[in-house]
Amino acid sequence: LTVFLVVVWFFVWFFMTIFVKNVTMLLIQHIFKNYLINYLINFFLFSATESHCRSRPLDLVFIIDSSRSVRPGEFEKVKIFLSDMVDTLDIGPDATHVAVVNYASTVKIEFFLKDHFRKENMKQAISLIEPLAAGTMTGLAIKKAMEETFTEQSGARPKSKSISKVAIIVTDGRPQDQVGEVSAAARASGIEIYAVGVDRADIGSLRLMASNPLDDHVFYVETYGVIEKLTSKFRETLCGVDPCVSGHDCDHICISSGSSYYCKCRKGYNLNEDKKTCSFKRKTLPHRCDLFCLTSFSLWLLRQMTNVLSVHWQICSAVVFEDMS
Repeated sequence: LTVFLVVVWFFVWFFMTIFVKNVTMLLIQHIFKNYLINYLINFFLFSATESHCRSRPLDLVFIIDSSRSVRPGEFEKVKIFLSDMVDTLDIGPDATHVAVVNYASTVKIEFFLKDHFRKENMKQAISLIEPLAAGTMTGLAIKKAMEETFTEQSGARPKSKSISKVAIIVTDGRPQDQVGEVSAAARASGIEIYAVGVDRADIGSLRLMASNPLDDHVFYVETYGVIEKLTSKFRETLCGVDPCVSGHDCDHICISSGSSYYCKCRKGYNLNEDKKTCSFKRKTLPHRCDLFCLTSFSLWLLRQMTNVLSVHWQICSAVVFEDMS
């Protein structure tokens, strides 16, 4: 009996040594995979959003003033602002569509919502825009944008898709036509209007054009030289918050889906019923054991300790329990 107990103690000690070592290694791997890697991924994703945001899909139309009061150098600043805005948006057939309406005494649609789905092409088209000079027919520009750019034929999505329609107006003067009525009609049709005033822009007209709340839709800068600073303001306004970056409960991988998210597990793991945590995927092989199915290592250890299992290790013997009673 003493020899048997010594043998049992030795194998228990041997098993626990290996078990503790393996558990420790698994714990270290778990901490590394689930916390350190996720931290690094989230860190770099969050850092990337500082310069490039994940915007909600939009039908976005820029309406830019190129009247005589806008000097050539200032108009170049406007085009830089537009290009910077394009860089911050997700552009694509299923993402944001962009159009540009250029106006002075006349109105010219530089390109439609359906024309460009690659940032490089869009920025190239922006760089080729020329000022029209002469007067400031802001109301006419809003009307033309509403009737000719925010249409399905021009690339706007149907109402059934619930894609936001947004117009950003950039002007430095007082409109030479009426803007109140046409702006109200545009807003009533579902277009959200932001009004950006520069230098000599008439604040009253900006407030007539913009959507409510006015504090969130009316912007003013002293000169065209600082208009680029508005890029960050619009990035905060137009960019949807990625729920996977702002915070999630996923054990392994977070997948963004619109304003929500769902969880996935890394290879070799199964998603649990709570749809958030993951469990190691264990491969279960068919067996013919009467009571318990043990791994080869467990069988070897048990055989060394008891040596009472049947020859083919298929039907567990009750002798083990009798000897230990």
